[in-house]
Amino acid sequence: MRELTYAEALREAMCEEMRRDENVFFMGEDIGVYGGSFGVSKDMLQEFGAERIRETPISETAFVGAGVGAALMGMRPIIELMFSDFISVCIDQIINQAAKLHFLFGGADSVPLVLRAAAGGGTGAAAQHSQSLESLYTNIPGLKVAVPATPRDAKGLLKAAIRDDNPVIFLEQKKLYRVKGAVPEGEYIVPIGLANVKRAGEDVSVISYGRMVQSCLDAADKLAAEGISAEVLDLRSLSPLDADAILKSVRKTRRAVIVHEAVAFSGFGAEIAARIAADETLFRLKAPIKRVGAYHCPIPFSPVLEESVFPTPERIEAAIRESL
Repeated sequence: MRELTYAEALREAMCEEMRRDENVFFMGEDIGVYGGSFGVSKDMLQEFGAERIRETPISETAFVGAGVGAALMGMRPIIELMFSDFISVCIDQIINQAAKLHFLFGGADSVPLVLRAAAGGGTGAAAQHSQSLESLYTNIPGLKVAVPATPRDAKGLLKAAIRDDNPVIFLEQKKLYRVKGAVPEGEYIVPIGLANVKRAGEDVSVISYGRMVQSCLDAADKLAAEGISAEVLDLRSLSPLDADAILKSVRKTRRAVIVHEAVAFSGFGAEIAARIAADETLFRLKAPIKRVGAYHCPIPFSPVLEESVFPTPERIEAAIRESL
């Protein structure tokens, strides 16, 4: 199977959907001539022209609001936030408008909008450009939230998001853009709300999403040499959440370690732990549920300090050993 980078897979998904549906268009800062801050939209302006690749001013408030209006009028906008941190600038448009309007109109209208955003740290972008804010989005009824970990899932989930009639927050963790992986040729969709077992195991369930999935796999590979069998579950989307896949895995292994790049305190891992605790699965557990996340502090600029804040394969391995 051919290999694409994560960024190339995203671009292919957008191009295929724009060719398929003339109502799909793309807008954001520096996405045209420059090709996007992370190169995702390279050469798209040449194919689709300035009417469908819309360069915007540096005003997230304006262009996210314009996207909501366009979606209400039957278009299917893809909007790029250069950094997911910039939600703070346009939070009203997303939370009070896009997420609510289908409900407020009694189902008579919908907001088929995709908000793509570069999330997470690891690139030295410091405190205002390195956050993982997914638990903020998942707390809002009316928003779907996808966080693909591989190029294959990035393409399939983005195509599903573009075709969805609901607003979708599509988080792309920055360290993944240059990662290569197998991507099928031809048409395929990855459904939003369906988790994927990346590695089967018997001794402990390691539940994660985004770039931490690979760190979990690295830890599982190391432990396998000692005879420890860790199952790695990639959630792929957080809202809707595939709770059935989580409970099925934990019932089998009877242990759970939850890993995410976001701050552990009040992070999305707490929701996963609560789902396990609220089910009869709780009574099958052989050990307390473990959570591994970033420390509760702003992300430092210093590469050494930044690396120390996020979960590492070593921290994940230690949590698995404690669970065992």
